[in-house]
Amino acid sequence: MIETLISVVFCLSSTLTVLILLLPSQYQPEQVESSRSDDTKRRKTCVQILVLGDIGRSPRMQYHALSIAKHGGEVIIIGYNESDPHPDIISNPNISIVPLRPHPALLQTSNKLLFTIYGPLKVLFQIACLWKCLAYTTKPSRWLLVQNPPSIPTLAIASIVCFLRQTKLIIDWHNFGYSILALKLGQSHPLVQMSMSYEKVFCKYATAHLCVTNAMKSVLKRDFNLQAPVLPLHDRPASHFNPILDPNARVEFLMTLPETKEFYSSLKAGSLRVLVSSTSWTADEDFSVLIDALLRYSELATTTQPHLPEVLAIITGKGPQKKMYLEQIATLEKTSKLQKVTIRTAWLSVPEYAQLLASASLGVSLHTSSSGVDLPMKVVDMFGAGLPVVGWDRFEAWPELVTQGVNGLGFGSSEELAKHLIDLFGENDKLESLRLGAQKESSRRWDDEWNPIAGSLFGLT
Repeated sequence: MIETLISVVFCLSSTLTVLILLLPSQYQPEQVESSRSDDTKRRKTCVQILVLGDIGRSPRMQYHALSIAKHGGEVIIIGYNESDPHPDIISNPNISIVPLRPHPALLQTSNKLLFTIYGPLKVLFQIACLWKCLAYTTKPSRWLLVQNPPSIPTLAIASIVCFLRQTKLIIDWHNFGYSILALKLGQSHPLVQMSMSYEKVFCKYATAHLCVTNAMKSVLKRDFNLQAPVLPLHDRPASHFNPILDPNARVEFLMTLPETKEFYSSLKAGSLRVLVSSTSWTADEDFSVLIDALLRYSELATTTQPHLPEVLAIITGKGPQKKMYLEQIATLEKTSKLQKVTIRTAWLSVPEYAQLLASASLGVSLHTSSSGVDLPMKVVDMFGAGLPVVGWDRFEAWPELVTQGVNGLGFGSSEELAKHLIDLFGENDKLESLRLGAQKESSRRWDDEWNPIAGSLFGLT
């Protein structure tokens, strides 16, 4: 009997010892602060940034990293390394990237039925990768800044790891995870309702929250009942987005791109308008709206309004619906339904994309906002480059970004978009007036917004 009791006690103590040894190491600020000057302490403030997505296609989180590093902080970016990050991210000695292992390709599907099966398997894989990376691969940090969405499993894992490591959690709200899931499954689907409850529970473990609009702050305070500080931090363009004021310089740049070289004579003659749209080719950006508007423009430009100029639409971005729309565009071109309109796709480097926006005639945003309170980053970039914008405006937060008739125009249908294209491209004075408004908007920069809000929160400014 005594021997059995001793064995049980030994097993329990051994198990407890193993569990304690396996616990993640904790952040210990006293070790960082000892025998260091105040200046050194500030330089060594460590912030982890978690992006459960492609780092290169997460501009806001990259801007956070650059701002933290600029003020002497040490940054560890955790996410998928699928496309090239901003060049300054790669070259900055205070910023390091810890790539997450991508999930197996077989777990990716657009089928609604298979999604309910593969989705949980994908989440389990992500849980394992996130736990290993946050709890063991990376060293403890003072702060963990998490991009939301995606919410599952990010918020739960981040909350647990922050508790165990004595790290302060900050959630940067770009949108709501459940509202994006509802685009695929429908608002009443049980998984959507579970996702909403999950998001509302785990967000309460954060020390503070950042969000992209004042409207989103109201929702977080009212519907999520958050007690921690919620700080609106509007997206603003980074320093590499700048207007090109000389029209000749715009033409010279456009003639260097493979997508525009064949339009050399039209560019030189000024008879071509370049339209740019950046899209993720997903359900919350209905690309058919732009196609239908261009079809209407083509019809009028070749019949009743022949004075309308040629249009070259350059579409940038990657996403699941891209192949479907490219096939649709190819069919329209074969049947000659896109006369005086040409659609090209491009994948550009960060500097090239910035120059393209500064050289184009008009930007188009198809972002419809699943929640109604988020805003498209692409419009911010367009304003940074001094490019006027027409965008889908049927959601609450739109006026926080665009001033109607001053720096852009809103639309709610392909017919409205077509009307704007005809008005703006048919009368150059209207387009130039909007360009002046966009150039004025370009003076509002990321650092001006970040320093007093996020910089103060991190104790860096």
